[in-house]
Amino acid sequence: MWIQETPEGVIFKAAIQPGASRNEIVGLRGDAVKIRVTAPPVQGAANRMCIEFLARSLKVRKSDVEIVRGQSSKTKKVLVRSATREKVEGLVKGQGSVGSRQ
Repeated sequence: MWIQETPEGVIFKAAIQPGASRNEIVGLRGDAVKIRVTAPPVQGAANRMCIEFLARSLKVRKSDVEIVRGQSSKTKKVLVRSATREKVEGLVKGQGSVGSRQ
């Protein structure tokens, strides 16, 4: 199961590809959501971009999105406090993108 609902919120595994040409969700790759972000993988820039992109895509506050494991890894566990399982599943099925350089 790639997504879990917990008392804190929804948790899922994300595989991040930094340095992409645009921010987008590619879909599921194994048990992780593959996300491409434009930010480089230096000084936490890709993590910050991932949080901003997910918050904007899920229409939640940035403070509701947290990388709970894997800050220095390409594979991360992400917690979204104010989203539902259905909302995250819908975003992945729709393979969302928000602008070309956001």
